[in-house]
Amino acid sequence: MEKPNHTSVTQVTEFILLGLINNPDLQAPLFGIFLIIYLVTVMGNLGMVILTLLDSKLHTPMYFFLRHLSITDLGYSTVIGPKMMVNFIVQQNTISYTGCALQLTFFEIFIITELLILSAMAYDRYVAICRPLLYMIIMVGKVRWGLVLVPYLYSTFVSLFLTIKLFTSSFCGSNVISYFYCDSVPLISLLCSDTHELELIILIFSGCNLISSLLIVLVSYMFILVAILRMNSKGGRSKAFSTCSSHLTVVVVFYGTLLFIYLQPKSRHAFDIDKVTSVFYTLVIPMLNPLIYSLRNKEVKDAVKRALTHGFKIST
Repeated sequence: MEKPNHTSVTQVTEFILLGLINNPDLQAPLFGIFLIIYLVTVMGNLGMVILTLLDSKLHTPMYFFLRHLSITDLGYSTVIGPKMMVNFIVQQNTISYTGCALQLTFFEIFIITELLILSAMAYDRYVAICRPLLYMIIMVGKVRWGLVLVPYLYSTFVSLFLTIKLFTSSFCGSNVISYFYCDSVPLISLLCSDTHELELIILIFSGCNLISSLLIVLVSYMFILVAILRMNSKGGRSKAFSTCSSHLTVVVVFYGTLLFIYLQPKSRHAFDIDKVTSVFYTLVIPMLNPLIYSLRNKEVKDAVKRALTHGFKIST
């Protein structure tokens, strides 16, 4: 999109986040709601991390990936949540230039990592159901660590590249972000220079990350579905569906909201709608994920019972 020429460009040192809503009467109730959501998110995901570390019965590849899913959930909700809640109790919510860049960087690291870990979890379920006899041979420690370290390293590279590309561009006099956190789409609208190249780069990375990881999920579940339909035992089919249902629920909701936000032209973005969907995947989904896995998973529920009964001396 062509930007108008400016004879002088004001050096932006901080940004103003407009937040979710301008109605003062709703500020206090929303603060309370999101505080509860964030506290539940922290307790749920931190609890899942601790539980999968300490309970030896959860030392399996599936819970290894679930632990890292909880880490990423906790990561990007913490990058967004506390700063967003400040907007409800201060008159003008500002964030420094450096703080905005750091928020965008860490948010992208965790969100991209989560995408790739969800696809790694789909592959894990494929191996468990379609290659059960070779499961522990295929999913050895080196493979598991490779499937999480590569996403962390790749997401760090992409995040730093996009953030540096964005923040080395020139911002115009306006420093008002029509959003509740520093995201690439609202930040691009504040740039003075032509943004076609940057928009294209972001679209390519976003599209490749989403589509490639989603493709892995879809192919994995296609093979899983075929394997389940070939099972003669009704109990075996039920157990296989139960094993995948939690992950599949998370995948549908998470990928659906991301595809809605990022794979559309900037000119079609309605920021009010984007705000609602962004709140859903940045704050609500990280709260729901540990609940989904704990409420629908007998092994996790049994581990919670052991932890409540015997404290954290549950590793034997």
